[in-house]
Amino acid sequence: MVADDWWRSAAIYQVYVRSFADGDGDGTGDLAGVRARLSYLAELGVDAIWFTPWYRSPLADGGYDVADYRAIDPAFGTLAEAEKLIAEARDLGIRTIVDVVPNHVSDQHPWFQAALAAGPGSPERELFHFRPGRGPDGALPPNNWPSQFSGSTWTRVPDGEWYLHLFTAQQPDLNWAHPAVRQEHEDVLRFWFQRGAAGVRIDSAALLAKDPRLADAVDGDESGYVDRDELHDIYRAWRAIADEYDGVLIGELWVPDPERFARYLRPDELHTAFNFDFLTRPWDAAELRASIDRTLAYHAPVGAPATWVLCNHDVTRTVTRYGRADTRFDFAAKRFGTPTDLPLGLRRARAAALLSLALPGAVYLYQGEELGLPEVEVARDRIEDPMHFRSGGVDPGRDGCRVPLPWSAHGVSYGFGNSGEPWLPQPADWGTYAAEEQEADPASMLSLYRSALQERGSQPGFEGAELSWLSAPEGALAFARADGLVCVVNLGAAEAVQLPPHELVLLTSAALDDDGRLPRDTAAWLRTAPAA
Repeated sequence: MVADDWWRSAAIYQVYVRSFADGDGDGTGDLAGVRARLSYLAELGVDAIWFTPWYRSPLADGGYDVADYRAIDPAFGTLAEAEKLIAEARDLGIRTIVDVVPNHVSDQHPWFQAALAAGPGSPERELFHFRPGRGPDGALPPNNWPSQFSGSTWTRVPDGEWYLHLFTAQQPDLNWAHPAVRQEHEDVLRFWFQRGAAGVRIDSAALLAKDPRLADAVDGDESGYVDRDELHDIYRAWRAIADEYDGVLIGELWVPDPERFARYLRPDELHTAFNFDFLTRPWDAAELRASIDRTLAYHAPVGAPATWVLCNHDVTRTVTRYGRADTRFDFAAKRFGTPTDLPLGLRRARAAALLSLALPGAVYLYQGEELGLPEVEVARDRIEDPMHFRSGGVDPGRDGCRVPLPWSAHGVSYGFGNSGEPWLPQPADWGTYAAEEQEADPASMLSLYRSALQERGSQPGFEGAELSWLSAPEGALAFARADGLVCVVNLGAAEAVQLPPHELVLLTSAALDDDGRLPRDTAAWLRTAPAA
C-alpha cells in the first residue's frame, strides 16, 4: 500500500472536543486538553483523528451550527493552537481530519445576519431559502418537508418571510444553487488543507442540493432535498481541490440505495463514506453478515474501501445498545429507562471490536469506546441536545454518549479537567472506567483495543480488500483475510464454537473454554498459516 492510500485501511479516532479533555479547567474540553493527550492516542495506535466541529459556534447543536469556519471557538482555543495540534499529531504519525458542515450555517453567521437585515428580495437572502408563506397572510410554511430532527423545517421572520432549516431554527440551510455558496466552501477546504489537515469529513453530505421549486413531499418522498443529482458536480469540484493537497474527502451519507450510494465514491468524487448500515444492525450473525456482504458489494464496483463503525457522537454507545433486548440502533426508538444488561453489552462490545477491526477497509472509533463506556441517562434538567427538546421531551437525545471522558479514578471530574464540574454530569461510577485504571489491567477494554490496533497495524494480512467466508455454525461468523489471518465470532451459536485449525491465537475478546472452543459473544483472531 502506498502512503497516499493510508485512508483505505486507517483506524480513525473521533474526538468530540467538548468532552475529550479539559486543559484550562473551565469544565469544557479544549484543544489544550487534546494536545496533552496526544501520546495516549499514539499509544492506542490510531492513524488519524477526526475532530467534530471546533469552529466558532453558539453551540445550538453541539457545534454543527458554524458561525465562522476560519476561527476556533474561544471555548476550545485558538487557530494557532489548532495549527500546533495538527503539527504535533503529525509528528506522532497521526493525521488530522476536520469536519465541514456545508448544508447549513449558524443563525449567527454574518451571511444570515445580513440576510435578516436586508429584507425580502435582497441578494443577501438569495444565499438561503427564504420564501413567502402559504395560506391567509402567508401564515403557513412554504412546504411540508419534515425535519431531520422533530418539529418544523421553516421559521417565520418578522417581515413575514420564512426560511428553511432541515435541522434546528438556529441552522438555516444554504442555497447551493448560488455560486457564492460554492466558492466559499471551496475556499474553506483550501484554508484547512493549507494548515495541514489530511482530510475533510462532510456532514449531512446528501442534503445540500434542493429542488428549486421547493415542492411538497408526497407520501414521504425525500427526493426534493436528499441525494439530488446536482450534488455530484459539487463533490467533483471538491475532489479536484483535495487532490491538489493529497487530501481525503469522507462523506456522511445516509443513502439507502446501494447503487446511488456508490455514485458518490467514483474516482473523481469522495474517497470514502460512512457505513451506517453496519452500525444499525442488531447483534445477530445473519444480519451482520448480510450487512458486510452488502457493504463490500456496493463499494467494489467503484474501487472504494468500505468503512466500519459501531458508534459515534449521535449514536447510543455500543456497550449499552448490545446489552438491550433490541440491539439495533434507530433514532426513533430511543427512550428513557430502557433496561440494559451492561455485563452482556460489554462482552458483546469486546467481540464487536475485534469483528469490526478485522474487516477490510477503514474503521472509525468514537472516543470512549476503547474504555467500554456505557450510555449515560443524563438528568432531564441537564440535557442540552436539541433533539430532546424538539421531540417534546420524549427522545433522551444524544448527550448520553457525549459525557466527558474519565481519565483517572478520582477527582471532581475524574481527570477530565483539573477543577470544576464538567459541562455534562458524569455518573458516580465513572472512575471505574478511567483510562489510567485500564492501562494497568491486561484484561481491560483499553488493553484489548491497544492489542487489536497493534496487530492490525503490524499484520500485512489486514491490508487490502480480500475477505472470504468460512464454514461456521448457525449464530457464528468466520472469515479469512490475506496471509492466513482468520476471524471467528460467536454471536449466538447454540454451543461453543470449534475453532478452525490454526497455528496461533493472536487475540480473543474473552477467554476460550477449557477445551479451546469459542464461547458465546466472543471473537478470536487466528493465524492459520505462517506469515509470508
